[in-house]
Amino acid sequence: MTPNNLSDTACSGVNVGVVIIGRNEGDRLKRCFASVRAAAKRIVYVDSGSSDGSAQWARAQGAGVVDLDLTRPFTAARARNEGFARLLELEPDIPFVQFVDGDCEVSAGWLSTAANFLEANPEAAAACGRRRERNPHHSIYNLLCDIEWDSPVGQARSCGGDVMMRADALRNSGGYMESLIAGEEPELCVRLRHAGWQIWRLPSEMTLHDAAMERFSQWWKRAKRCGHAYAEGAWLHGAKPERHCVRQTIRAAVWGGLLPLFALGGALVNPVWLLLLLAYPLQMLRLAFRYGINSSAGRFRAVFTVLARFPECEGAVQFWLNRVRQRHSVLIEYK
Repeated sequence: MTPNNLSDTACSGVNVGVVIIGRNEGDRLKRCFASVRAAAKRIVYVDSGSSDGSAQWARAQGAGVVDLDLTRPFTAARARNEGFARLLELEPDIPFVQFVDGDCEVSAGWLSTAANFLEANPEAAAACGRRRERNPHHSIYNLLCDIEWDSPVGQARSCGGDVMMRADALRNSGGYMESLIAGEEPELCVRLRHAGWQIWRLPSEMTLHDAAMERFSQWWKRAKRCGHAYAEGAWLHGAKPERHCVRQTIRAAVWGGLLPLFALGGALVNPVWLLLLLAYPLQMLRLAFRYGINSSAGRFRAVFTVLARFPECEGAVQFWLNRVRQRHSVLIEYK
């Protein structure tokens, strides 16, 4: 079977379709394709306005290609939905779909591992594994991403962008919420769990990600996007019993907004109020002991965990201002 036949006939491999989304990923997209070509039954690539010829290259590889309508606001959620719809057009009976970002490489054996798990566990809607950074020591920001991806295995509350989904569960849920500029995966998982499905994180290597973050400004924008996602998630599903993202939103508001405002505002009356700002280094020290104060990774993680509350608060405030002004949120991109 040649690659050029991918869009017309199924590839040899496990009974899984792969939906790749990307824009101007270059060699990263080629590595992504290479990592799934032999194992996937069908590949669909969703392009969001690349100027580097990504869509044309993907067509030459035989993939089904979706060119997003850029007159509508772009979100990863919309890209995944349109990719999934195209996959179902090509393979109406496909049981599982692996979503992967174009800057990722799928680990060998992952597609069969995840598909076998979903096959053996009919109550599971989604399975994800360990996502790693390609160059974790290239920058502190890459390292922080690698640490973030290392979450506990077992039944989980949510997944990330790289995940294998049961096609029926995704279709019956209505898919990803396309208006969300971030946090679309946890929001979908809330609805899936409410419908009785389970989300699982397996103890297997899943993908290799290339964050390519080298500047503090990139890290700030990424954290700001998280804050926006927390606030919107809490607005959507913050009521009991779910309380989705409520704790994260309150934490960002207190540490990133209220505490410094109280300290600086109180200092106008009495400088002793500035002592409140000592809470930041004390919190960093507390977290350093938790994460490993004897390792540089643990110390960096502690410092940036506290610092992240400021851009997270900014993102949350941006969401609420947009709600008040009845404006659509604009995508927050860090690269």
